[in-house]
Amino acid sequence: MNEADSRRLASELERLGLRHTGDADAADVIVLNTCVVRQSAEDRAYGRLGQLKVLKQHHPDKVLGLMGCLVGVRDPLPLRQRFPFIDVFMAPSDPAPLVTFLQDRGLEQAMFEQFVAERNLREALQDGDLILPVHEQGRLVSAYIPVVYGCSHACSFCVIPFRRGIEHSRHVDEIVAEARVLASQGVKEITLLGQIVDRYGRDIPDGLDLADLLYALHEVDGVERVRFLTSHPGWMTDRLMDAVAELPKVCEHIEVPIQAGDDEILRRMKRGYTQADYRQLIGKIRDRIPNVAINTDIIVGFPGETEEQFQQTYDVLADLKLDKAHVAMYSPRPNTVSARTMPDDVAPEEKKRRLLALDELQAKIVADINGKFLGQVLEVLVEDRHQGKWRGRTRQNKLVFFEDDADWRGKLANVQVTWTGPWSMQGKLAEVPANRPSVKVQSLPESSS
Repeated sequence: MNEADSRRLASELERLGLRHTGDADAADVIVLNTCVVRQSAEDRAYGRLGQLKVLKQHHPDKVLGLMGCLVGVRDPLPLRQRFPFIDVFMAPSDPAPLVTFLQDRGLEQAMFEQFVAERNLREALQDGDLILPVHEQGRLVSAYIPVVYGCSHACSFCVIPFRRGIEHSRHVDEIVAEARVLASQGVKEITLLGQIVDRYGRDIPDGLDLADLLYALHEVDGVERVRFLTSHPGWMTDRLMDAVAELPKVCEHIEVPIQAGDDEILRRMKRGYTQADYRQLIGKIRDRIPNVAINTDIIVGFPGETEEQFQQTYDVLADLKLDKAHVAMYSPRPNTVSARTMPDDVAPEEKKRRLLALDELQAKIVADINGKFLGQVLEVLVEDRHQGKWRGRTRQNKLVFFEDDADWRGKLANVQVTWTGPWSMQGKLAEVPANRPSVKVQSLPESSS
C-alpha cells in the first residue's frame, strides 16, 4: 500500500514540475513514507527522521514531508511538536498537503509547462489521469492499485484501523480507469490491495464485490495478469474463488493468513475462525482452483502463547504445506486491544526461536513444492534484469531467472525449469508453450458495468 501511495505522490509532484532523483539526500523535496505495523518498522522510521533532522539543519531550504501510518488519520500535533523540522505531515494515501504546501511556495508555472512538453505528457495531465512517475513509465511491469482503504475488522493485534481509519472502497469505474492508464504506460500486471481485500464493495450501495471487480478488470486491454491481496478466511466467498478459477487473467495465487494455529489464540486475536475452518477453506480453494499457490501470514509469540499452542501452529503449517509463510514476531502496537489488555509475556529469545523453527520448516516445504516444477515449462512475466539474468514470476508468483540476449522486459516467456530451490528457480527459454489451464470466461454482470 505504501508503494502505491508513494507512486501516486510522485506523479502529483511531477505535475508541479519536479523531477525524480536517485539520491534522496540531494533532493529538494524528501518524503519519508512510513509503516508502523511492527515496532521494528517504526524504529527504522524514527532512525531516518534523526538523519533528516541533521540534513535539514545543514540545508534549511529542503522541504521535508512525513507520510503514512506514523502520521495516521488523526491530528498530527504530537508529531509536529516532536519533529518541528518536518514541513508537511500527510495521512496515508493523501498527497494533498504537500502539493498545497509546494504550490503556496510559488513553483513556477513555466517549469511545469517545460516539463510537460519535454515528455509529451500534456494530454494525459490535462485529462487528469493518474500517471506513473516518468522514470518508471515503460519500465514498471507490475503495479499496485489500492481498492479498499483502511479496515473495519479490528483484529486485537492490528494497528491499521487506528492509523488508516475505517474501510472505504473505491468505485469500480475509478479502479478500471486507473488500470487502463497504467496499461497504457507499460504495466502488464496489476495487484489489487486491501487490508482485507475480500471485503471490497461492502460499503458501496450498488452491491458490487471483489468478484465483480475482477470481471471488470479482465476486460482491460494491455493487462495480462491480475492479482489481489490480502484475503481473510472469514470473507473469502465461493463466488470469488469461481472468478479466480474462470478468468484467464486472474492468477492462481491466494494470500490468506491464518496468523495462528491454536483456537484459543485465534479467539484472542479476534480472527473469527478456528483452525478447522482454515483447513476446510484451504481444501476448498485447492479443489476449486487448479494449480493454485496459497500464501499465509503467521504471528509467533502472541501474548500468552504456550509451547503447546505454538506447536499447533507448527503442525498446521506442516500439514497444509503452503507455498509461502510470512512469519513475524508479535509486537505490541499502541491503542490495540492486545497492547491494552494482554501482557507481552513471551520472551524475545523464545519468539525468535519459534520464528526460526517455522522459517526452517517452510524452507523445506517450499523446496519440495518447487522441486515438482523441475523440467516443466512455465509462463513467466518478465520484470527486469538482475545480475545478468532476466527475472520474472509465474502465475503462482514464483520467482524464475533465465538468460537470453533479447529484451524480455514486460513480455511473457515460456521457460523450462532446469533448477529449483526454496526461494527461486532457474530455467531456459522453451520452444513449446507453457501449460496454461483451460478456462471458461463469464460475462460481467449487467449490474456491474
